[in-house]
Amino acid sequence: QVQLVESGGGLVQAGDSLRLSCAASGLTFSRHGMGWFRQVPGKEREFVASINWRATHTYYSDSVKGRFTISRDNAKNTVYLQMNSLKPEDTAVYYCASERLQFGAGPMLTMNIGSWGQGTQVTVSS
Repeated sequence: QVQLVESGGGLVQAGDSLRLSCAASGLTFSRHGMGWFRQVPGKEREFVASINWRATHTYYSDSVKGRFTISRDNAKNTVYLQMNSLKPEDTAVYYCASERLQFGAGPMLTMNIGSWGQGTQVTVSS
């Protein structure tokens, strides 16, 4: 059974930085694309960033491009999201996700997600 456990969320001020981590177990981590999504109450969960299984390609939503960086450490079965220059509109619950199939290509699509983490709250005050 795949388990994804996020950590690193919290309350920060606008302009600050945070790094989210997602520790994965129950899958051959190095063979699966990983990604981050976020959701605010009353809205659909939205794509933030993803990284392919070989860490050769990364993808970002326009709203975070240039501010957020996704990375992975296959030796630690962990994916990270470095968030810089945070804005109040980045406030959301952030979810880690793993692709269902191995050796996927392209950005992570919701329909290809196999597992979700429980989420970690990020709150950015103005």
